[in-house]
Amino acid sequence: MEAYTSFAQVYDTFMDNIPYEEWGAYIVSLLREYGISDGLVLDLGCGTGSMTEVLSGYGYDMIGVDLSEDMLEIALEKRDASGHDILYLLQDMRSFELYGTVRAVVSVCDCVNYLLEEQDLTETFRLVNNYLDPGGIFIFDLNTEYKYRELLGEATIAEDREEESFIWDNYYDEEEKLNEYTLSIFIREKENCYRKYTETHYQKAYSLKTIKDCMEKAGLEFLAAYDAFTREPPREDSERIYVLAREKGKEHV
Repeated sequence: MEAYTSFAQVYDTFMDNIPYEEWGAYIVSLLREYGISDGLVLDLGCGTGSMTEVLSGYGYDMIGVDLSEDMLEIALEKRDASGHDILYLLQDMRSFELYGTVRAVVSVCDCVNYLLEEQDLTETFRLVNNYLDPGGIFIFDLNTEYKYRELLGEATIAEDREEESFIWDNYYDEEEKLNEYTLSIFIREKENCYRKYTETHYQKAYSLKTIKDCMEKAGLEFLAAYDAFTREPPREDSERIYVLAREKGKEHV
């Protein structure tokens, strides 16, 4: 599981098409359906803290966990600018530790797809279940097999801006269900001079059945799966789905 390094410098620039406010409103609506309108919430795989900031703005007491020190440095800058009281922890989602339990865990922007082995998926789910309050809620999204196979696989995506540019090459191994993508990033350092950085990352496509199986092994209770940003079940051509689960095993006080 690779952490973003050089790409962290331009991550927000090239992700400015993501409507974090809209995504956040959707997540909050799901949380409120299960009675969670305040309290401690963990953003697992928080990156540069964009969603963490949005949820903090709704009044949740936020904790952000991410593997990339470079991404968290940017998250800290956002926290300084907003004044929100957010705790950030540099940890791997497969082995994270908290000081206590939280009311909910959220994980967005396909963080779960970065878990390349089912045992890593199960262990992450087990930790989520362990650190959730009794009956607490886990909400996460993931890219679908359809998206990797039909849209990303073999695709090259490029974007050229005044100060930064990138080339994103994808290769999808349908048998292994692994999407390999190489990022070539060009960052302007002075006039007519750009420095090139290259990173290679991998994501794994999981079927909903596999997700449910890993949840069961981890002790979580599966609640629902939705085509992203709707309350409709996933379709064959869904590109992103949201999955909801509930803590199971702790006694309610």
